[in-house]
Order: sequence, then structure tokens, then C-alpha cells
Amino acid sequence: MSLFETGPVLMTSGIRELIYSDQKATDTVQRCLDRHCRGDWGNLDKEDKQLNQNSLADEKERGFTYDSLFSSYDTDFGKIYVITECDRSVTTIMLAEEY
Repeated sequence: MSLFETGPVLMTSGIRELIYSDQKATDTVQRCLDRHCRGDWGNLDKEDKQLNQNSLADEKERGFTYDSLFSSYDTDFGKIYVITECDRSVTTIMLAEEY
């Protein structure tokens, strides 16, 4: 269950190539998305994790927010970012080098 609306989940071409090449990569990418949706922001510093928490609190209190949600995960396939836009209209999964 997600703590927030994700909108459609999109992936970049790098993630698409990765998941088509290796089933373990597919499972890893899915785990990253699941963690993001649960509010496990991965390998962010304390301040960036707090920004995400503040954005969720603002959304709950006011019904809207001006901040995106960002997660970073170190995986066997490289660093993977998951970003949900501030209006929660879309979530994108990408390799760090595609950011």
C-alpha cells in the first residue's frame, strides 16, 4: 500500500533496457518502487529524507504540496532514483546517470 498517489509509473530507457536484460534487475526495480511508495527513501541524507516527510505532512494537512518525493537506492545494477512529481501526477524510475 502506498502512502501517496503515484500517478502512472514511468521508466526511462535505461531502466527499460535493464529490466529486459535480467529478471533479477526487474525484481530489484520493483523493490525500489515498493520502498519508495512505503516512504523508505533509501540512501538519502537526513535533510532530504525530512524534505520528503514534510511534503507528505503538507499533503495530508492541506491536500496539496509543492514538493516532489525523491528516493535513491544503491543496487547491484547501479544507483536507481524514483521520483514522484509534486502534484503526484507521475512517478518516474531512472538510473542515476539519466537524471
